[in-house]
Amino acid sequence: MKITKAEVEYVAGLARLEFSEEGKEMFATQLNSILSYMDMLNRVDTSGVEPETHAISLKNAFREDGVWKSLDPEEATKNAPEERGNCFRVPKVIE
Repeated sequence: MKITKAEVEYVAGLARLEFSEEGKEMFATQLNSILSYMDMLNRVDTSGVEPETHAISLKNAFREDGVWKSLDPEEATKNAPEERGNCFRVPKVIE
């Protein structure tokens, strides 16, 4: 499949993009290069290869659930500029 400069102009028009003549030629060349590479990949025999969702294997990075001692409220608000009833007091941000 060969992408022509006219097809680049058509797609650019659909996307409301404007390119110079050199730009249209460059995009046609690049798109043809991409399509020829994809054509080469399509010729590779992948019949014995299992489908993958990621290029590398992923594993769960979560820690184990457990009950942990929480921070004491007085300790948590110790450095707060203002506090009220073991809570941080912040300026009103709603107008």
